[in-house]
Amino acid sequence: MTPSETVIRVEHLRKVYKHTIAVEDISFDVGRGEIFGLLGSNGAGKTTTVECLEGIRRADGGSIRVLGLDPQRQASALRGRVGSQLQESRLPDHLKVWEALELFAGLAPRALDWRELLNAWGLAEKRSSSFASLSGGQRQRLFVALALVSDPEIVVLDEMTTGLDPAARHVAWELIEEIRDRGATVVLVTHFMDEAERLCDRVAVVERGRIVALGAPVALIDEHAPELRVVFTAGDRDVGWLAGLDHVRAVTQGGPRVTVHGDGPVLALVAAALVERGMVPRDLRVERPSLEDVFLGLTGHHVED
Repeated sequence: MTPSETVIRVEHLRKVYKHTIAVEDISFDVGRGEIFGLLGSNGAGKTTTVECLEGIRRADGGSIRVLGLDPQRQASALRGRVGSQLQESRLPDHLKVWEALELFAGLAPRALDWRELLNAWGLAEKRSSSFASLSGGQRQRLFVALALVSDPEIVVLDEMTTGLDPAARHVAWELIEEIRDRGATVVLVTHFMDEAERLCDRVAVVERGRIVALGAPVALIDEHAPELRVVFTAGDRDVGWLAGLDHVRAVTQGGPRVTVHGDGPVLALVAAALVERGMVPRDLRVERPSLEDVFLGLTGHHVED
């Protein structure tokens, strides 16, 4: 990544609340047009980090540049260039959807037409509905529209899908991809591993105020959780001989279910060996590791713990 492509640079960020170190030492860059994820359990330091880069909180150490500017000393110059959907976002219950959008547009130096955002984010039918009457998914759509009404270059989404049902989460994922497709850079704060793996170009795994891994999800999985599992049913046939194949580390058999642990081209090698011996299991499949496996390996606990 060349310096001209960098829109966010955080170097050795530190933030302390009395005797609690919220962020100990965090450094990362974000490139223009990326969906960059800050991934970790609750209390890891993710929200404090983005609040510092938005200028909401003052860092106790390190430096931050957003679009080349200091978010504390040059906040007015950044106004409208960074849109935020914060973790604790809320509006007055009686405020109507169109009123919220008109209000936020009036505060932005170069606002988009908020009426177009109503249609773009599926809120046209809820135009005159109060905030209190909106469903969780509709509120998230509104918060994203409010974050975008200033036509920002960077959009920060903090725990956007927390509390949503699975269907609403998938809709939210599509919205996030649309934000990037519209030309904005996205900083996504989440503790959902599947969300980060699906959406992010790169992720920083945050644990106890430090980044313990940084890179593309696929690259992190390959580096920290390379083992593949080939699974199939073999009835009562003994397939322990598969342990002798290249790239096979172990074979476990519990009843009819067989799990072959390996790496690299293990699926192709196991499939070929089974066919050679006249076995063609219909349920042969590979189970790949995920970011959850990476997180567990790096931190020693699941993200929910």
